[in-house]
Amino acid sequence: MKERREKLIELLGDYPKAKNRTVQLIRKETKNNYILESLLLQLNEEESVPAYFAKPLKQDDPLPIVIFNHSHGGNFDQGKEELLVSSSYLQSPPFVEAITNLGYAVGSIDMWGFNERKGKAESELVKEMLLEGRTLWGMRIFDNIAFLDYLVERTDVDKNRVAAIGMSMGGLMSWWLAALDNRIRVTVDIAAQVHIETLKQKRGLDHHGFYYYVPGFLKSFSTLSVQALIAPRPRLSLVGKDDRMCPIEGAMLLDEELVKMYRKYNAEDHWNSRIVTGGHQETKEMRKQWETFLQKHL
Repeated sequence: MKERREKLIELLGDYPKAKNRTVQLIRKETKNNYILESLLLQLNEEESVPAYFAKPLKQDDPLPIVIFNHSHGGNFDQGKEELLVSSSYLQSPPFVEAITNLGYAVGSIDMWGFNERKGKAESELVKEMLLEGRTLWGMRIFDNIAFLDYLVERTDVDKNRVAAIGMSMGGLMSWWLAALDNRIRVTVDIAAQVHIETLKQKRGLDHHGFYYYVPGFLKSFSTLSVQALIAPRPRLSLVGKDDRMCPIEGAMLLDEELVKMYRKYNAEDHWNSRIVTGGHQETKEMRKQWETFLQKHL
């Protein structure tokens, strides 16, 4: 597994990780049920990374931490604000309330090109990264890994109880993070079980942005081989049956193979795939399922 991860990281391109990580607390606010920190982190050598960290009120002991990965949706103004204010395709209350109400801490960053980092268009970032031997998807992943480095060093975080969650691009980020970093103990992806081979076969590649495509990926990997790196850690994958961005044929194929894989580890209950009513969205049913899954496994 180590060699496969190293090869995958190589495909994602170079990463100018910060030689000296710095953390600046911009603001600390007390909300109704949680404390919210606005942070500015130096995670790479290119630009600072705005972030949120929230935890339940009156909690001093180390808490499980959930990394919330925001979606794309073509809304470059949103970014990590999606943690605080649900996008139209997400349920209410927003994730910050849902997660802290479960007794967990939660953190989120603006990914490259979003919200406070939207100085350059995504198309320009893709081209710039490729010219420099990088990929935008890789840079977004590496920032999140560096963010995890910071989170697990906090005294109010239990470094052994880490989860990742997100929808659409955020869901893709969640399972890629888990595949590349064993510190992610529990994974929840919503509307993100994209079997790239089926997507290609059905001519659905244009349903996803340029940012997601990694040169040479299919020469050395498959979607299944990446997701296999997560096993046997707990993972819940939620897909709407009418979601054109996650072809059901591909989701079913992955489920069939991952069931076999988790069975080999005697960890059948750690893999949970659900294809439910709905499209490219988080439904009430999905919200209930991921809350229950986190409570059981985190």
